[in-house]
Amino acid sequence: MVTRTGASDAVTTTFDEFYHAHFRGVTAQLCAYTGDLGQAQDLTQEAFLRALARWDRLVRYDDPVAWVRRVAWNLARSRWRRLRTARNHLLRQRRTEAEVAGPTPDRVAIDAALAKLPPNHRRAVILHYLADLSVHEIATQEGVAEGTVKSWLHRGRTALAGLLDENTEGVCDA
Repeated sequence: MVTRTGASDAVTTTFDEFYHAHFRGVTAQLCAYTGDLGQAQDLTQEAFLRALARWDRLVRYDDPVAWVRRVAWNLARSRWRRLRTARNHLLRQRRTEAEVAGPTPDRVAIDAALAKLPPNHRRAVILHYLADLSVHEIATQEGVAEGTVKSWLHRGRTALAGLLDENTEGVCDA
């Protein structure tokens, strides 16, 4: 129990009494501001937790509930700022994503043809032509001889040529 001295008499106030007397009022104000009772309760609870940590000083203020109310409103404003920043970030990402074109028909055909290759051949072709690794680097990475990588590349290219030629049948030059 903490004692607060006024001009003429001593007033005894515990934090529990203070909390129970003012929680609903602060919550109602924040609910009107945020439009969400759950959020208002969370913000009010946080403000009262901060008040509890400073209760020995706060109880001596002329109007401790004003301090709690100010903290709660500041928390609500900070939350709105964080939400606005996050929303703006998401909107910027969506605009960037919207500007990215989809895959071309050629890309779709190449991806489909690569998917039909055996895994070793596909890996060798991708590492050599897309990742720009040399035959030696691929051999080292895969733990095989350079001749094996050359064989995989040859077989992969041959299979891709056949698969991609199948996709171009019936296409006319205009």
